[in-house]
Amino acid sequence: MSSTYDLIARSMVERQQVHCVYQGHRRAICPVILGHTDDEERTLAFQFAGTSSKGLPPGGAWKCFKLAEMTKVELRRGQWHVGSSHRERQQCVKVVDLDVNPLSPYQPRRRV
Repeated sequence: MSSTYDLIARSMVERQQVHCVYQGHRRAICPVILGHTDDEERTLAFQFAGTSSKGLPPGGAWKCFKLAEMTKVELRRGQWHVGSSHRERQQCVKVVDLDVNPLSPYQPRRRV
């Protein structure tokens, strides 16, 4: 596992925000699911601040992040943001290692 993977896992356990650069944009996120898709480390997170290629709607948006593309990753204390619940099953992370939802339907390998 990468050092970014370890940081994201720590942020989930401690409910800390993650601030990073992803695809050239500064972002502030709260990761809720962490794991792998086709041997690629990924996280499903709620982006509550920063910018993105398509813009960020008021209140934030759910986004899928490839950890290998995240740089300048740092944890910060602050309000934990999760937005509204999903209506559809997430497709970002196929093999779920960690999920902040105690009632996770994804059978995570570890519990927060």
